[in-house]
Amino acid sequence: MTDGDEKWWYNLKTGQVEKGFLSPSIDRAGPFDTPEEAAKAPEVIRERSRAWAEDDAREDDWSSSAETDENAG
Repeated sequence: MTDGDEKWWYNLKTGQVEKGFLSPSIDRAGPFDTPEEAAKAPEVIRERSRAWAEDDAREDDWSSSAETDENAG
């Protein structure tokens, strides 16, 4: 038995919390230590996606600024 068998997962397809590897990996988010943490997976995913989008936007702004500076010189 691996560690993941004893962890909690959020099933992205059904919206249910599951213990262990019940669903295909493509349908699971996790692992989490408690069922309560697993139930919050959609919130965690949304927050991380928002943070990544903000980071990408900052990087794009920096890249655009750097290209503009190079072309100005």
